[in-house]
Amino acid sequence: MRYENSRGMGYGGGGYGRRGGYAGRNVIGVISVLVLAWLIIGAIAAGQRGYFTHAAQNCASSATTAMTVIAGPLNYMGTNPKVAGCDIPHPSMPQPSR
Repeated sequence: MRYENSRGMGYGGGGYGRRGGYAGRNVIGVISVLVLAWLIIGAIAAGQRGYFTHAAQNCASSATTAMTVIAGPLNYMGTNPKVAGCDIPHPSMPQPSR
């Protein structure tokens, strides 16, 4: 909704209303902080399990580390994500045209 003051200047519609931008920015900021804290806790759990220093350099260990970081605080509630096999499809080589 747009209103005009005595000089014909418009105001309203963005900022402090029910659908205003400032309230939306606050919610996005809070969600961003929560997601960042979640991932930091997951990284701490992965570090405590030695995934950053003693892990083998293969697809399964990298996926296990990533899943541990994404699981975040759930690691301290009993989850222990592990990826057993990790098969990555290899690109096929193009055949030369005849």
